[in-house]
Amino acid sequence: MARLLLALVIVIVAFTVYALVDCLMLPKSRVKALPRPVWVLIILLFTPLGGILWLLIGRGRRSTTPPPRTLAPDDDPDFLGTIKPVYDPQQDERIRELEKRLAETDDESDSGRAER
Repeated sequence: MARLLLALVIVIVAFTVYALVDCLMLPKSRVKALPRPVWVLIILLFTPLGGILWLLIGRGRRSTTPPPRTLAPDDDPDFLGTIKPVYDPQQDERIRELEKRLAETDDESDSGRAER
């Protein structure tokens, strides 16, 4: 009988500690019905009934909708739709000139290897 009583006391203490930690760590927006300090007193003074009341009444439910997510500009389709491509004919000419110079450089390095 003493073992059963000891096991019951351990379970009650563990449950009370769980309820107390849960009450203290839960975000303020989810604490319902009473302020957090009152819930702490209820949990401690009315063990184990205080913990049961906390879990049934004081602990607000999680919202089923996910929190709104802020989008970076490159993830926002509305923003991306407003961007107009910029065409610059001078840039095309610069790219062609760079490609031509690169091809010439490649040809020079290839001919230099062949002579060795």
